[in-house]
Amino acid sequence: MSQTHTPMFGTADASYQAAGELTGIRQLVEDFYRIMDSWDGAANVRAMHKADLSASEDKLVCFLSGWLGGPRLYQERYGSISIPAFHAQWPIDAAARDAWLGCMQQAIDRQPYSAEFKRYLFAQLSIPANRVVQASQARQQAAQ
Repeated sequence: MSQTHTPMFGTADASYQAAGELTGIRQLVEDFYRIMDSWDGAANVRAMHKADLSASEDKLVCFLSGWLGGPRLYQERYGSISIPAFHAQWPIDAAARDAWLGCMQQAIDRQPYSAEFKRYLFAQLSIPANRVVQASQARQQAAQ
C-alpha cells in the first residue's frame, strides 16, 4: 500500500506554492476584484474602494504573497500591517464580511487549485475576516 504525500499547507511556502506563486496569486486577486466589481451581492464592499482598483489589487497581491509563505512584498513596499487596524477606517459588519468572503469564494473556485487547498485557503481567509468584524464591533461599542 503506497502513501501519497499531502502538502502541509501553512508550513514554509507550501501554501504559496499551492496558490501558484505570484502568478497564481495575481490571478486570484484579479478574479476577486472582477467579481467584486460586477456581483450585486458585493455592492456594499465595492463602495468602500476607490473607483480604480489597481492599488487595492497590488496591496492584496503583496499581502497574500507573504501571508501564504512567499516573499513578504507588502512589508517591502508598504510597511507592516495589522489587518483589523487597517480596516478600522470602514464600518465592517457581518454583511460586509460575508460579501467579501463571497467574492473570495467565487474567485477561489475559479482557480486551478486542488480541492483541499481551496477549502484550506477559504478557511484561513475567514479568520482575519472575522477578526475585522470583531474589531469593528468593539470600536462601535467603545464609542457608545
